[in-house]
Amino acid sequence: MIDVAGRIEAQLQTLSLPATAKLVLAYSGGVDSEVLAHGLSLYAKRHPQRQVLLVHVHHGLSANAEAWTRHCQASADAYGLTLKVQRVKVRQGPRLSLEAEARSARYLAILALMQTGDLLLTAHHEDDQLETILLALKRGQGPKGLAAMGARQPLDGDKWQLRPLLDVSREQIEAYAQRHHLAHIEDESNADDKFDRNFLRLEIIPRLKARWGAIASTASRSAALCAEQQAVIDEEVSKRLPEWIDEAVPHGGSALRLRGFESLSPAWQALLLRGYIDRLGLKPPSQLQLEQIRRQLLHAREDARVEIRVSGLVVRRFQTQAYISAATEEAPASQRALTSAEMAELLAGKTLQLPLANACGLRLCLTDTGPRLRLPAAGEPVTVRFNQGGSLRCHPQQRAKGRELKKLWQEFGIPPWKRAGWPLLFYGDKPVAAVGLWLEKSAVCAADESGLSCVLEDGPL
Repeated sequence: MIDVAGRIEAQLQTLSLPATAKLVLAYSGGVDSEVLAHGLSLYAKRHPQRQVLLVHVHHGLSANAEAWTRHCQASADAYGLTLKVQRVKVRQGPRLSLEAEARSARYLAILALMQTGDLLLTAHHEDDQLETILLALKRGQGPKGLAAMGARQPLDGDKWQLRPLLDVSREQIEAYAQRHHLAHIEDESNADDKFDRNFLRLEIIPRLKARWGAIASTASRSAALCAEQQAVIDEEVSKRLPEWIDEAVPHGGSALRLRGFESLSPAWQALLLRGYIDRLGLKPPSQLQLEQIRRQLLHAREDARVEIRVSGLVVRRFQTQAYISAATEEAPASQRALTSAEMAELLAGKTLQLPLANACGLRLCLTDTGPRLRLPAAGEPVTVRFNQGGSLRCHPQQRAKGRELKKLWQEFGIPPWKRAGWPLLFYGDKPVAAVGLWLEKSAVCAADESGLSCVLEDGPL
């Protein structure tokens, strides 16, 4: 008979937990989470100083959802544990996976109740691991996908997810529930084989087990080997990737340097591309999509404007760098004029923070040091403008001669897709600064005069 409380304690002993860390159980009321809730209640009695919380997510997808909530409350009361019910609305639509959307809603609801250092316990077991491996094979995933679930994994940056039952069979869990007379709910959707996991659970895994009784445990060993190999790959990628990242791009953020990238093997190119996407916190594309990205970045014509949109990503090439970001709809930036009250505050020495598009801001302040603009003349309006024509002539103070704006964008390395949203400061109808890039030579104040400092801040454009 498995010792669930002992398993929880053994896993927690491998972590250095602050005294305030809370144990949060994703509690559906099904047999798996019921067994884990029972074991957690025994652990809580041995360690009364540790905070424990059961979280039941009410998805609103079943006519029995309210009954399940009542069951979970009654069981929590019997265990002497606190229960929190989170009600969520699951997105549904023709192109949405109900399984995936429900899972996402569930995790977000649970994470909302967790603080830094808290641990999430889930009741995944050996058969769940086999399902995950089979789904990874179906999707054509590599070692990272085939590594499936870990018994301990980082969660949302500063939290952990623990799976104390991951190497326990479904039969052992059901035997534990019978031994301790645990009542549990039966979700009728588990019998619907239109869902991939249910199809595997109902149709495929029983036949695999009938032929190879140890298939779940041997597949778990394969997953562990894949996890070891992936850890080595991740370690090597983390060592090599920094030399290919340019953090000093003039518009903030970072870019992947492509000069010399073609000298690497295609396998390493793909690994570094995927590693960079992961570093940005973006969802990785499929293998076929990654290959499309790799080929276009490296083999398109020198003057080609490369822009690839796949899996919620936008991949662009400019000069010898690749820029990767999430595909989001951004509202066009609009002109912003400083009011007379703002000008009065500015000239009185107050710093102005002006919010701009794309999570950026413009900071203006009066200063006697550093690069600064002359003060605007009386009646000379001050405006922040965007999307100015490329024929506009500007004369950066560091240049001997002026040039057209479109040439200066190229000179300063500003990619085409960033130019329309770049803030230009005007006095009247004359440009006086491309914020964060240059001050106009004719608008720079004398060395012994006070002037305006204009700084781009709060993130990349």
